[in-house]
Amino acid sequence: MKEPDVLVLGSGIAGLSLALECAAWGRVLVLTKRRAEDSSTNWAQGGIAAVFDARDSFAQHERDTLRCGAGLCDRDVVRQVVREGPARVAELEALGVPFTRAGRGLALGREGGHSARRVVHASDFTGRAIEQVLVERVRRHPRIRVLEDQLAVDLILDSRLPARRGGSGRERVWGAYVMDCRGTRNGGPSRIRPVTARVTVLATGGCGKVYLYTSNPDIATGDGIAMAYRAGAAVENLEFVQFHPTCLYHPAAKSFLLSEALRGEGAVLRTLDGARFMPRTHRMAELAPRDVVARAIDREMKRRGEPHVLLDITHLPARRVRERFPNIHAALLRFGFDLTRDPVPVVPAAHYMCGGVRATLAGRTSLAGLLALGETACTGLHGANRLASNSLLEAVVSAHHGAAEARRQAARGARVPQAEPWRTKGTRPPHETVVFDHNWDTVRRVMWDLVGIVRSDQRLAFAARRLALLREEIELDYDRLRLSRDLVELRNIALVGSLIVACARRRRESRGLHDMLDHPRSDPRRAGRPTVLRAPAHAPPRRRRLAAPGGVGL
Repeated sequence: MKEPDVLVLGSGIAGLSLALECAAWGRVLVLTKRRAEDSSTNWAQGGIAAVFDARDSFAQHERDTLRCGAGLCDRDVVRQVVREGPARVAELEALGVPFTRAGRGLALGREGGHSARRVVHASDFTGRAIEQVLVERVRRHPRIRVLEDQLAVDLILDSRLPARRGGSGRERVWGAYVMDCRGTRNGGPSRIRPVTARVTVLATGGCGKVYLYTSNPDIATGDGIAMAYRAGAAVENLEFVQFHPTCLYHPAAKSFLLSEALRGEGAVLRTLDGARFMPRTHRMAELAPRDVVARAIDREMKRRGEPHVLLDITHLPARRVRERFPNIHAALLRFGFDLTRDPVPVVPAAHYMCGGVRATLAGRTSLAGLLALGETACTGLHGANRLASNSLLEAVVSAHHGAAEARRQAARGARVPQAEPWRTKGTRPPHETVVFDHNWDTVRRVMWDLVGIVRSDQRLAFAARRLALLREEIELDYDRLRLSRDLVELRNIALVGSLIVACARRRRESRGLHDMLDHPRSDPRRAGRPTVLRAPAHAPPRRRRLAAPGGVGL
């Protein structure tokens, strides 16, 4: 597939759903940086929020979403997503997703911030069930090709093509420079090539790996946000990083999340002496919105000097717990915990980016030919804090509209231009990787210590200075060294970390997930006002290595 109509970067629910719809009219190439199944979708335990219960209503779901969003949601987007939810869930079920049923209808769970049971789920690993079905469907489709171990490095811009430099008008994206990492499995070299398409879709997921502790898989390095910003697209509300309240605290556990559905079924939070603390924190106790619960846990840990709190569901019948949470129960047994008998140690961890590339619900960005979907995008649905299980909902609704938008943009008939090959002349392999490893750890430690659940002006200023120095070092390596997967991802997390800090410093108030010690109250004048960043005009790179842009500053 030399020239697909649509190039999809990412293989989660948003990218694969869009690919299936676009294949009805065009050729689709899906590139994923590791295996197709390695997506944040595959890790999602809870489910998809949608109104199916007669005692629930669209108005209630909208109200819960707006309340969590703390004055920054786009009301029109919220209404559209909520009202289309049941139809999109029905389409997934028709594709073969085995949602858990109760009697003649779908079984519905409840999670934090929801006023009713409306979380459609497939046991307790909903994302895995969805991902398996979608991956199987795209692999079998004759007009879709999936390539694994393909890491996008930068977008191909119209203004950087030889025949179009110096032109005027709106910038356009024609695909991406892509690193083929398949050979690196056996110690071989990587190869970077241009992949062109009429429409390019960023569905690369979030950026949890920017933080030292995260519930996200290793792929979540903010690649789409970083590439879009370097290309000149607007990014929005990156200060709103959601920390999931309950990740397993265990030295052998890596990013294991304990679903909010546990609290929806009655699990409670306790300090190490067994005392509950959420009832005195919020009227909804353990079912308060995630930002409230994460801050309460963080406060108790700091106040008492304890490394974690406890999640306790031992008061419920053991059989009921095992039947509702079979996968979580089995996983915890491997770590030495019986969910039915033992309170489980938990801590908050970086979980979800509520901001992203500024986009419409259909994924349209400020750059022609570029769409952004799912966690990569900021559509206005989540505002300052995402309501639980609205993420998969947004992804599948946005993908439906994005497929129509991709068709409109692809039909405009412009000929896809020839892109310059990637230039490696003058670069050399790194002599050692110890500096990369150090900078990886330093970026993530800076973000965790200084830009975490609670922030201050002093911490953010220090983080900005430290990240600026790190980015300068990383950009020098990017210019002079032969690129590797680690260096490309390090460059991206350092940029995204800097963007998070820049957005946080601009919002001098506390709102939703952004909690500032120096500005403890929300400013009514900031309600409805997003934080928007755009890259400065591109300066000539120190040494031209490709037709796409190099590093940019803030």
